[in-house]
Amino acid sequence: MKNSEVSLPKLAITLVIGLVLWFIPSPEGLEPRAWHLFAIFLSTIIGIILKALPMGSICMTGLAVALFTGTLKLKGEALTGFSNSTIWLIVIAFFIARGFIKTGLGTRIAYFFIYLLGKKTLGLSYGLALTDLILAPVTPSNTARAGGVIFPIMKSLSHSFGSDPHEPSRKKMGEFLTFSCFQVDMITSAMFMTAMAANPLIAQFAGEHGVKITWGSWALAALVPGIISLIIIPLVIYKFFKPEITETPNAKEHAKENLQKMGPMTKSEWTMIAVFLFLIVFWIFGGSLGIASTTTAFGGLAILLITGVLTWDDVKSEKGAWDTLIWFGVLVMMASFLNKLGFIPWFSQFVSKEVSGLAWTTAFPILLGVYFYSHYIFASSTAHVTAMASVFMLVGISVGVPPALMAISLGFFSNLFGCLTHYGSGPAPVFFGSGFVDLGDWWKLGFGLSILNIIIWMTVGGIWWKILGLY
Repeated sequence: MKNSEVSLPKLAITLVIGLVLWFIPSPEGLEPRAWHLFAIFLSTIIGIILKALPMGSICMTGLAVALFTGTLKLKGEALTGFSNSTIWLIVIAFFIARGFIKTGLGTRIAYFFIYLLGKKTLGLSYGLALTDLILAPVTPSNTARAGGVIFPIMKSLSHSFGSDPHEPSRKKMGEFLTFSCFQVDMITSAMFMTAMAANPLIAQFAGEHGVKITWGSWALAALVPGIISLIIIPLVIYKFFKPEITETPNAKEHAKENLQKMGPMTKSEWTMIAVFLFLIVFWIFGGSLGIASTTTAFGGLAILLITGVLTWDDVKSEKGAWDTLIWFGVLVMMASFLNKLGFIPWFSQFVSKEVSGLAWTTAFPILLGVYFYSHYIFASSTAHVTAMASVFMLVGISVGVPPALMAISLGFFSNLFGCLTHYGSGPAPVFFGSGFVDLGDWWKLGFGLSILNIIIWMTVGGIWWKILGLY
């Protein structure tokens, strides 16, 4: 491991916090093992936030500490996260996403929409948004989706119109497209259970609290507020950061040239489309047939391997998938045992006392607001979800918020809060690092759009969820 991956001062801070928590006597009504696991879990989360070590390294360190201290048993406890079907759904979706990139289908889709909508700069943003929307259901890494497919095309378009980073010319087009593509990715991440790595974790927490969220029910609940956000957000960005170049007749020709270079659709691309349709159909209707979402994902991967669209070397080399299996498996396991050992119910009772005198209609927006804006202190959506989602879900339910409404709202907010900062989600550093946007503008727009997103999803979304019977 490279020395640059380790920050000794940050590692020391993480260790000190963990030790202090460990030696604090467990609160009344909570067994010591639950408190000790909380100390390990919180210090792991802090290590992730501080980036004391790579995420996988800090999680494996936390797992080792839990085992060596006897906080968790090796058999039947510490390794259960690696057999979690939810995690395997995400891991396999990484492999399927690789198929979109390897075959070039994702790039072809992007250029196709640019060709259709690219006469104006605003049309370019909607073309890229449609690409993101189509790729989202089978791309759990929004960093790979936005950074691997959308970002290179956006950057190429900006340069082709003389809009360069770190220069006044960035306002010609690059600034607007950067803002639009990033903010759209936060919305598409909220629209599908498989569009962001931590979304299935929300579904798992919901299941632990008696709420069943399927792939189809998540997508249906997000449909109306998601589409409205996808329409409105680029328009708002266009109004406040209007590009100097508004007409882009050359973009259509640029897209046409690239499509011609790619040539006709290949056999692999057609296979990829067939697998995509297979996944969507069975993710929507598989539940009624007794076919789990993870089973469907395994089936899709098998087809790609049998047809040669993906090779086993492709699977082995997909580092993001295997990395996710490790750190996600550890975090899910710890979160699960915090619940089983009684820490989450205990903490939820403590928090619920603070809001117990409020009507659920008052407590609900307060809880969601605290959950949303606490993301300023997180550099990882997954870390935020793992640390807080289950607790807030249980507290909301305990004060009378309809369980399905609480669960699905937390699921959507666990993506939308990524709009706030240049470090709060995986795609953020990719787009901000391009140099097209000033830091101050990023934060100001992020805060403004956070309010707009909350309004859209809580008003229009709230009406839609009422129609669906979520409350």
